[in-house]
Amino acid sequence: MEKITRRAFSAKLTRGLVGTALLANMPLSYGLNLGKQDKKLGIALVGLGGYSGGQLAPALLNTEHCYLAGIVTGTPSKEKEWMDKYKIPKANVYNYENFDSIAKNDAIDIVYVVLPNSMHAEFCIRAARAGKHVITEKPMAVSVVECDAIINACKENGVKLGVGYRMQTDPYTKEIKRYAKEKTFGDLKYVSSDAGFIWGTWDNWRLNKKLAGGGALMDMGVYAIQCCIYGAGANPISISAQEFSTRPDFFKEVDESITAQMKFSNNVVGNMFTSYNANANRLYQSFSRGWAELNPAHSYGPLSGRTSRGEEIKFPYQPQYQQTIQMDAFAKHVLTGSPNFAPGEMGKRDIMIVEAIYKSIKEGGKTIPLDLGDMGIVKV
Repeated sequence: MEKITRRAFSAKLTRGLVGTALLANMPLSYGLNLGKQDKKLGIALVGLGGYSGGQLAPALLNTEHCYLAGIVTGTPSKEKEWMDKYKIPKANVYNYENFDSIAKNDAIDIVYVVLPNSMHAEFCIRAARAGKHVITEKPMAVSVVECDAIINACKENGVKLGVGYRMQTDPYTKEIKRYAKEKTFGDLKYVSSDAGFIWGTWDNWRLNKKLAGGGALMDMGVYAIQCCIYGAGANPISISAQEFSTRPDFFKEVDESITAQMKFSNNVVGNMFTSYNANANRLYQSFSRGWAELNPAHSYGPLSGRTSRGEEIKFPYQPQYQQTIQMDAFAKHVLTGSPNFAPGEMGKRDIMIVEAIYKSIKEGGKTIPLDLGDMGIVKV
């Protein structure tokens, strides 16, 4: 597993990070039926970039079953800032070199890895070996081999594993799942999802293939893959894909835009699009007697939806609600054995699909069969 020095990583991480969020108001425990627990689990965030600082840490101020207990950073100047802001004791502050000593800290129960994609496997495995439950930010890793290594490490060390798929516990997503399951508008025929944004001129680790593992597909494309799967209510059994580039001089190492067509195990067909050169944020379901749409479908909020009946899909919301619900759901899973809405198998499945998409592109758009069964489909 390739390693990166703390100094090099920190330099790449701090250049050009954009922390944007479209936020509003919503009951924090919506849809989870959360009850009081005697213990709140301590979470340590590994990597203090834009997402940790802008979303996860603020969300942990409102969680019922977990709280921000510690931090792991390669930037010494951030230590005091975070300690003061979130009342974190010095004993719960680590860097990338002394991270393994977290095993001796009973105040930390869960480690949330929020690092560049290529570092997920290393720190998830180290966290598992330290006896800590693990959440890894999406994508789970940069290869199926790494996903397997993470899953195995967590099993061998008896810890729980989750992926930071915040949309899996979002009420809008749950409504879309319900439409597919209950055939609210008849038989589902087609699903599509778009996920992308227009990249500016800033430098960022996501443009480095060694750190990111890929481009738009590994970053935004995971949302589109997820949307298509829960929109269809099944896994794809085959996929073909194409890649396009309008800025080849800029996106030298990673993909800019990818589209893929898929067939699902329930005979639904679908299409996904992801890009670093187009603003896209939509999920669409077409049924035999109507349709449903979310647009935006996977941003931090506010989300919006509508159906062919002229009905608006709308839930109340508040800042950081998705991350609050996501982390509370995982903490409750650890505490009570309630459903894990985003298990490691789901993260592995999506990387299997990513690898199939890249293979199809390499082979000129060839249709690639997939044997996923119900992998990653959480039935609740």
